[in-house]
Amino acid sequence: MVVYGMQLPVQSQSAIYAEPWEATAGPADLLAIARAAEAHGFDYLASCDHVAIPRRLAEGMSTVWYDPVATLSFLAAATERIRLLSHVAVVGLRHPLVTAKAYATLDHLSGGRLVLGVGAGHVQEEFEALGVDFARRGAVLDETLDALRAALGPEEYPEHSGELFAFKELGQLPRPAQERVPLWVGGSSPAAVRRAALKGDGWLPQGDPRDRLAEQIVRLLRLRDEAGIAEPLTVGAITEPLYVGDPGRSVGRRTLTGPPEELAASLRAYGEMGVHQIQVRFRSRSRTELIDQMAAFGTEVAPHLN
Repeated sequence: MVVYGMQLPVQSQSAIYAEPWEATAGPADLLAIARAAEAHGFDYLASCDHVAIPRRLAEGMSTVWYDPVATLSFLAAATERIRLLSHVAVVGLRHPLVTAKAYATLDHLSGGRLVLGVGAGHVQEEFEALGVDFARRGAVLDETLDALRAALGPEEYPEHSGELFAFKELGQLPRPAQERVPLWVGGSSPAAVRRAALKGDGWLPQGDPRDRLAEQIVRLLRLRDEAGIAEPLTVGAITEPLYVGDPGRSVGRRTLTGPPEELAASLRAYGEMGVHQIQVRFRSRSRTELIDQMAAFGTEVAPHLN
């Protein structure tokens, strides 16, 4: 069974994927899109995480990066069913108890809809400004995942003892509504795939092309099997950009366009290689066109995905 979710527009505006209309969009647009996503069967909404972008990267990345906890909490109050994904939270920038406090509260307030997606991060100046060792970010993330397992568990007084972090006899309420908050690990490097296999409930690849994704999934599942981990793992994929129907204009050579049945047939290939959830992104010139595309996908493409 393949489900579909989407990264929210507006909240992050990297030149790689942001549409021009997003530059002047804001909270009302996010609310309308979140409600449309829920109405049209999307499994989750995702929000990114950066604290500050250095000037040298601002032209490509932009400095528009809404805080994921604030953004997802805002949208949680306007929705009822759709899950709320951080894709991805750079959790190594913060102490695990600080991360746990924020995301446990979000899960509690949303009635158990959080999926905590995490990644190692890549902006060196961001780490340096916050006093975190950029060179050790992989090791920091590994232990942070262990600490978050405890801190987001059912215990009011969680315990963790490691090389970098240790806590006990420190209570945190409210607890998450979920008994086990799903931790999805992002990234496509060998270290990230291993981390997802050994420590995650899911894997969020970083836009791997189809011809590489199948090989990555085989390695991911082999590592998990060799470690003797029996719990299921949610495998994700970011699809090519989409446009349902004939756009009547140039939408980029990588964009998949055409009738709903053709798009569904193409996207079914992800399920055939072992993907459980696809993250879709639509080409659009306005909020209205985006919502129209979401509706067309939910009503005309999605029924043929499985």
